[in-house]
Amino acid sequence: NQNWIRILFRRQMSIKFKILLYFSTLTIVLVGAVFLFVYTLFYHFREQAFHEEQTIKIETALKIMAAKKQIDKTVIESIDSTTIDDLYDEKVMLFDNLKQPIYHSIGTTKIWAYRDILNRLNPENKRIEQKEELYDVVGIFLLQDNKAYYGICKAYDNTGYLVMNYLKHVLILCYLGISLTLFVLLYYFSGQITQSILDVTRQIKNYDFEHNVSPIICKNSNDEIALLVLRFNELMRRMNQAYLFQKHAVHHISHELKTPISVLVSNFEKMEKTQDAPTLHRLITLQKEDTKSLGDIINSLLEIAKLESGKVIEQSSIRVDELLFDVTDEFQNLFVSFSYLIEYTQEIEDEEMLTIWGNMRLLKAAFSNLMMNCAKYSTNDSAQIEITTNENQIEINFINRGNTISPNEQQYLFQHFFRGENSKGIRGFGLGLVLVHKIISLHSGKIQYRVEDESKNIFTITLPNVRHNHN
Repeated sequence: NQNWIRILFRRQMSIKFKILLYFSTLTIVLVGAVFLFVYTLFYHFREQAFHEEQTIKIETALKIMAAKKQIDKTVIESIDSTTIDDLYDEKVMLFDNLKQPIYHSIGTTKIWAYRDILNRLNPENKRIEQKEELYDVVGIFLLQDNKAYYGICKAYDNTGYLVMNYLKHVLILCYLGISLTLFVLLYYFSGQITQSILDVTRQIKNYDFEHNVSPIICKNSNDEIALLVLRFNELMRRMNQAYLFQKHAVHHISHELKTPISVLVSNFEKMEKTQDAPTLHRLITLQKEDTKSLGDIINSLLEIAKLESGKVIEQSSIRVDELLFDVTDEFQNLFVSFSYLIEYTQEIEDEEMLTIWGNMRLLKAAFSNLMMNCAKYSTNDSAQIEITTNENQIEINFINRGNTISPNEQQYLFQHFFRGENSKGIRGFGLGLVLVHKIISLHSGKIQYRVEDESKNIFTITLPNVRHNHN
């Protein structure tokens, strides 16, 4: 009925059933083919061995007869007793050089095609083998003492057929036993193979993406299923990070944008009501700073989203010092009272030592963020940028005096939305250093933070130069 058809269809779609069907079918067919080949070989061997035995008997009879000058009763009895009666239900016929019968054995067995065999026997065709139902017939031509003789033997290979029949039953029993054993073993081992898949499927089905972040466990750790589970856990970890990022981003963006937008609206309301020119100028200045802060939030979120989407970036040759000077010029207009001092710690011998391969827009965003932090978190009105080069890389230190990040907080420095104790009272959204870390990593570089003299913040960026790429 339809229910059984559905059940069978579902089973056919299962890996366990496919393993059982494919391997059992293939193996059983191969075993059957091997057994059939063995039986065929033995069948032909039986024929050849029996034909040789018949040939020997005919030759013996003909040689005995050729040794006698005349045929008498004693010779016939000798032939019957020594050569003929050994075979089961046999018939032997001997002929002279004129193909005239000179002897035939006693018995009711008849050789129906002996005339045809005699006509085909000659010095070029000395042996003929053929079948008459289950009987084997052999005809030979023999030259003895320069005289031709012909002999035909027809016999039933009783012993050979008994052996072949026994062999047939043994092979059939072995075939059935092997097939049954193979089916049982394949059913068991296919269950063992697919059990891991079922366990993994069950865990995936019960996986709670929002609350369950524990990895899926695979009992077998050395097969392809374990590799699949490993890749799945990596995918889930990344998706969980993306989910948390999205969840936190929505919350944080709503929180971060709510305040600046409220401030912007409030500033507009104040500007609308005020008639005092200095107050209006101050409100416009605050409005500009708040708008710039809002733009930085949006740009940072967009840059992070582009990097995490895996988008391929365009790269070109960039002089790091020139890029730093360009960013410095832009910040001088924004922070008029703040100064940046760019220094080379050594004499530069080759322009390639200052040149890297990267994306201008992303690197500018990273440098701008670090220079912005220097201005925000500095207790004086200056920051220092040191450039150090060697054969394969360039090192940039962004240094400023101010409140430092505690050792306990440094491990979270490049995580989303982290803000240390030193950021209290300073506007920010905890995404700038994450963006910097991603950009530098994208350029095969490193960023590190360290503290000197208890008030000296140093961010160190290391990037490979074009010489490293050439090597």
